[in-house]
Amino acid sequence: MRLLLNSILTNTNTSLPKLVSLIPLRFNSPNPLKPLVRFDHSVHSNSARIRMASAAKSGVLPDEEGLARRFWIKFRRESVFAMYTPFVVCLASGSLELQTFRHYIAQDAYFLRAFAQAYELAEDCADDDDAKYEICELRKSVLEELRLHDSFVQEWGLDLAKESTLNSATVKYTDFLLATASGKVEGVKGPGLLATPFEKTKVAAYTLGAMTPCMRLYAFLGKELLTCCDSTDETISHPYKKWIDSYASDSFEASALQTEELLDKLSVSLTGEELDVIEKLYHQAMKLEIEFFLAQPLVQRTLVPLIKEHNPGEQRLVLFSDFDLTCSVVDSSAILAEIAIVTAPKSDQNQTENHIARMSSADLRNTWGALSKQYTEEYEQCIDSIMLSEKAKEFDYAGLRDAIEKLSEFEKKANSRVIESGVLRGINLEDIKKAGERLILHDGCTSFFQNVVKNNNINASVHVLSYCWCGDLIRSSFVSGHLQALNVHANEFQYEESISTGEIVKKIESPIDKVRAFEDIIKSNSDDKTKLTVYIGDSVGDLLCLLEADVGIVIGSSSSLRRVGSHFGVSFMPLFPGLVGKQKEFGEGSSVNWKGLSGILYTVSSWAEIHAFILGW
Repeated sequence: MRLLLNSILTNTNTSLPKLVSLIPLRFNSPNPLKPLVRFDHSVHSNSARIRMASAAKSGVLPDEEGLARRFWIKFRRESVFAMYTPFVVCLASGSLELQTFRHYIAQDAYFLRAFAQAYELAEDCADDDDAKYEICELRKSVLEELRLHDSFVQEWGLDLAKESTLNSATVKYTDFLLATASGKVEGVKGPGLLATPFEKTKVAAYTLGAMTPCMRLYAFLGKELLTCCDSTDETISHPYKKWIDSYASDSFEASALQTEELLDKLSVSLTGEELDVIEKLYHQAMKLEIEFFLAQPLVQRTLVPLIKEHNPGEQRLVLFSDFDLTCSVVDSSAILAEIAIVTAPKSDQNQTENHIARMSSADLRNTWGALSKQYTEEYEQCIDSIMLSEKAKEFDYAGLRDAIEKLSEFEKKANSRVIESGVLRGINLEDIKKAGERLILHDGCTSFFQNVVKNNNINASVHVLSYCWCGDLIRSSFVSGHLQALNVHANEFQYEESISTGEIVKKIESPIDKVRAFEDIIKSNSDDKTKLTVYIGDSVGDLLCLLEADVGIVIGSSSSLRRVGSHFGVSFMPLFPGLVGKQKEFGEGSSVNWKGLSGILYTVSSWAEIHAFILGW
């Protein structure tokens, strides 16, 4: 973990509302005691930062990216949910029952015929010869895909006549596709009423907007599933390898790219409102793909979603999460430091006698700089000292816990220096709450917890464990999401009439404190219900909790966490391939038990993966 400190606030007169509105734009250091980035007071610079932050939050990149690419990134969440559907996980594992695959092939063949028909309608609407030619070529590729399905029919002896009953998801998807290609889109004239070439071209663009997600999603899934196939035992034949190979192929990727490029081309002359229509069609198509996969009838037990076989009368799901940089985009200590500096008096201002004495903003800035510099240097030294021991040949939890004890002592000393320095003295509770309410959490974090809390079909409790200095900041960050039901376990500021004294009520100061809190919570749930524990974290401080939980999920890309964990024999497995491997065992009749202290942690890149795995769509 490495801290970076640039100068803190060049103008200490900045108001708190302005500060909290800009907080998310200014911090990205992955560490506690987080230092601060230079505050640029230029109006134009701040506007640009706000635009970039909004773009990053929505997933839409600046206009240098093509329209299709921007939509794919914005709706990447849906691609994750599609990948984590029970059908796709079973297909990837090779354990999918042939009966289910037969049904899927029959449904997909019907869909592909509608897909080809939509291309034909789009070709009629295009007024450009090049566009017509490209659409014609894309239609030919769909017909080739249908011939591939015919080969599956022959290879597995399928009778599509017997599998001809369409499910509602297939009908819903094909109706949407053909309606769009026929011009039955809100704000577009009906069939036969498209008077100008431009109006017809617009329908062609809309049609491509509804078709492109399917092409890109299947190319994405093909590559992801192929990786899982390549990692399995080569002596065991994967029954669906031919299907996976076809969608992971260079030729299918080329078709997906061609579709995206054509969508970009057809959309060039459209207005902002018309591009919004394409975005809605794209998003709708992604959701219909998920519904299509979910509609495939499974006759086997599956590992996903985790709550699928949850019995609330007999079982309890206990969810734990770290906060700083696991939930939040910004580390809480950086925010508290900024509030302290922004609201501090100037060096030439007199302080009233009834206020808690505070350092000037200039002195605070210098003190924070010194504290951060010292923390950075000593943290690296502490990690290096941990790594001096001989690397474990197998998972060594006891050795890791001893090493984390050293890190815990370091964290406590660092906290003591902060308290003794007085930098946290004089902060108003209302300012903390305002900053917390405006704190940006990672995409999908709030919605995940909301779905857990609101789901009456699961018996679950959620605990946020953090050695943040101020629990009020964490609680305030969840207020807008109506997540007061979350249990927050953190340190607390001491106040005199809502003004911080600079002292901290110490509850969780270190990794060892955190794992003890984790263990105490488990013990406190001492009823007769079977418990399944899940811990979500991002740093070295979470390692012990991650390993003790039945399912430990690492979010983000902390190099120090992987470095320390690997040194003590911890294995890091991407979650999706890990599930595919477990589903293979599950499919063969072996019971799969999630159990702590296995030495295996599962890695994810987003909260969408966590949501898809635990709760499903």
